[in-house]
Amino acid sequence: MRFVVSSCLREGMRLARPLYRKTDVMLAQGIVLTEQYIAGIKRCGYPGVYVDDDLSRDLEVNSLISDELRAETVKSLEKILLIAEMDEKHHVKLPDLSKQMESIVDEVCSNRDVMVNMLDLSSYDNYTYSHSLNVSLISLAVGMAMGLSRKELVGLGTGTLLHDIGKVYVDKRILLKNGPLNDEEFEIIKKHPRYGYDYITSRYHFPLGHCFAILDHHEKYNGSGYPNHKKGEEISLFGRICAVADVYDALTSKRPYRDALPSYEGVEYIMGGAGTQFDPVVVEAFTRRIAPYPVGTTVKLSNGWAGLVLENYADCSLRPKLRIYQKNGQDVPPFAISLQDDINYLNVTITGMA
Repeated sequence: MRFVVSSCLREGMRLARPLYRKTDVMLAQGIVLTEQYIAGIKRCGYPGVYVDDDLSRDLEVNSLISDELRAETVKSLEKILLIAEMDEKHHVKLPDLSKQMESIVDEVCSNRDVMVNMLDLSSYDNYTYSHSLNVSLISLAVGMAMGLSRKELVGLGTGTLLHDIGKVYVDKRILLKNGPLNDEEFEIIKKHPRYGYDYITSRYHFPLGHCFAILDHHEKYNGSGYPNHKKGEEISLFGRICAVADVYDALTSKRPYRDALPSYEGVEYIMGGAGTQFDPVVVEAFTRRIAPYPVGTTVKLSNGWAGLVLENYADCSLRPKLRIYQKNGQDVPPFAISLQDDINYLNVTITGMA
């Protein structure tokens, strides 16, 4: 399978993976795309879909977690956020959420060699819920790379899943504003980590240390963040991990006021913020777990070739293994090269997505 951006979809292409709208299947795997289906995909704002074709039929793109578990978790998160917004006295039992998080951690750990593919994570259309789950999954991948225990990963995953719960107490006109916030609006937004932390710690029997992902995810390593202007290791480890995951997912997600950045630009932004916005140790672990050029995407090379990404290397994520299918705009019999290992291509670089 390979990923095709929505603008390049054509009638007759066969969907290699189901496409979800919220938690329901919108288009099933194996569906042959029609103009009507393609129009619906574009209308819903999906960046693209996975298709099967001769070039990529033998290529499998592995997910960090199953679609079924993702849908279950999104439903639980939706219920928790709804109850928080209504400020009801009863609540969803966190053991239920913790049990789902244990399943997520087990699946992520069983796929420990899989680098995070943001195209896979962006296949759900509701930003509020998908962002929270994406941040949790990215955080888990980073935490695993840093050697956290299973118990720590469950706490990290649950805390980061709930990192934005305080936004339910922020005026929706500010949250949904289609444009930059003024100073007064930004001061209101800056209160959401404290709102969320206070809500969770007062309503749920949740280990206090795990809640710091909620409180600290907007703190910056140099002390310029909020709400408490912590710096360095004054910021909790979970908060430092969540800060990286939160910014990366926000950058690589489509928003009403801007298009999503490609994965490689998001990675470059995070790397550029090491030591100022972000903990350098967390950033180093992040670069070993996030794929700037995900498996199944097509890329352009500095020598005029185009190739399909076959494999990523954790220790050299910017130089994947490719299946070359085009030279200077002309189709050629496909052949594989490794930008990491093949000495004939050490001076060749990826210039962008094809």
